[in-house]
Amino acid sequence: MILDGKKTSELIVKQVAKEVSNLPEPITLAIILVGKNPASQVYVKNKIKACNEAGIGVKDYRLDEKATQKEVLQIIHDCNKDVTVNGILVQLPLPSHLDQDLIINAIDPKKDVDGLTIINQGRLFNGMEAIIPATPKGVITLLQKYFIDISGKNALVIGRSNLVGKPLALLLLQKNATVTVAHSKTTNLKEVAKRADILVAAVGKPNFVTGDMVKKEAVVVDVGINKVEGKIVGDVDFQEVKEVASYITPVPKGVGPMTIASLLENIICCYKMQVKDRELLN
Repeated sequence: MILDGKKTSELIVKQVAKEVSNLPEPITLAIILVGKNPASQVYVKNKIKACNEAGIGVKDYRLDEKATQKEVLQIIHDCNKDVTVNGILVQLPLPSHLDQDLIINAIDPKKDVDGLTIINQGRLFNGMEAIIPATPKGVITLLQKYFIDISGKNALVIGRSNLVGKPLALLLLQKNATVTVAHSKTTNLKEVAKRADILVAAVGKPNFVTGDMVKKEAVVVDVGINKVEGKIVGDVDFQEVKEVASYITPVPKGVGPMTIASLLENIICCYKMQVKDRELLN
């Protein structure tokens, strides 16, 4: 069965739009894009479109490829201080001359819609209230919308990035899965994969997960977005794996739309945290 991220995300966007329309004030996301990375431009365009659909305002900062660290940090500093800006997103990857960690951690954790600051990551690690990175959050939401039981299951996450692999492993642990994280140095990956009831591929290699790696009736989630001969394909060989899996996400229309829907939810989470802070100070 197909895990339809597009349809599920459309329902979430409608819910977010309804919630936004009932808020006592407008909410706004600041998006900072440095350079002209084609994939990043597409992602930013999709995020702006989703914000427009949900009634969320956007401050769109486009900087030249050669923008200095000081310029980027100044925009973040101004947005941190601006009470009308409720979320800040720095589109990754950044050009190599910029210090990504320094720039991400300059964002106020209560405006960190991507959940990438060390504060939000530490809070997630400790099981505290945190802004959760949008892709892992979207994966968990999609599994829950299809009533897929996570508790007690063997879950394998292939990929250990701070953006997807690590936070997703933590979220699956919080849902009482037994979690294995595999990566490029994992030996006997095929044997490890065959034991997984839930398999998540976030490795960035086209068609990396093949049918012979998947346990019969497993749930397979494909986070990968790769371009092969002008076509978008995932990290999972969809045609092979769909014959074995009980549930599978397509690429596109799987995890991608869920990421954007989760980002919109995160903007509301950020807004609520800021309101709470204001009430405490009054």
